[in-house]
Order: sequence, then structure tokens, then C-alpha cells
Amino acid sequence: MYGFNGLLKHPLHQAIELTAGTVPLVLLGMPQDVAWLVAFAVAIQLILQHSNVDMKIGPLVYVWAVAPAHRHHHLASQTEGNVNFGLFTSVWDHWLGTFRSGRATPRAGEIGVSDQPDYPRYYLGQLVQPFRRRV
Repeated sequence: MYGFNGLLKHPLHQAIELTAGTVPLVLLGMPQDVAWLVAFAVAIQLILQHSNVDMKIGPLVYVWAVAPAHRHHHLASQTEGNVNFGLFTSVWDHWLGTFRSGRATPRAGEIGVSDQPDYPRYYLGQLVQPFRRRV
């Protein structure tokens, strides 16, 4: 886990997420200064979620979607990973039954895509990966 990885999304994913997240706010008349504040808050939150830091936040781990809860999202395990999707809070994860917490900081080799052991390690290869045929 590396803090800036939260900002390195696939451009197509980023475009869809940005559109879905901002169009309703723009339609409601969000001022530009508020838009900048929201963008800054999202960037800081993504860095906090993806930082390899053993944060001690106590009971807030059940509410605030930072590293102690979010790291489970990246586990290379089809049974433990692919959970904890909330950006700022874990509310949706509690409602959908996808919330996980309490596991220690993942060790080397525990992060990744379990069903694709040869998943590209570098960003350019990862940009192409979603469009490759899986055999």
C-alpha cells in the first residue's frame, strides 16, 4: 500500500467516478470554490486510505473509511478482499455487509489481484490490462 496509489486510478474509471460524483453537485449549483474544496478533501482522503500506516483511530474505524478499514479492499484474496468501498465513511459497507476491519497491516504479497498472479506491476501495463482478453 502506497499513499499516492489512491490517486492513480485508470483514466476511464476516474472519468466515470468524477462524472457520477460531480454532475449532481453541479446541477444543484455548487459554487466553484466549494468544488475545489471537495476535490482537495477527496485527494487527502484517498491518500489517507492508501497509506501504509497503522493508524490507531479506535471506534472511528467503524465510521471513517481510512487505512485500517479500507486496506481490506486491496487484499489479494477472493474471500477477504474486494470489500470496504466507502470514500469518506463506512456507512455503505455496513449497510451492504461488505465492511471488514481488525486485520493487521498486510504483509508483502498480500495485496493485489488473486486471480491474476501475472497482473502488470507498472502503471502503463495496468492501463491496458482491463482491455486484454483473459484466457
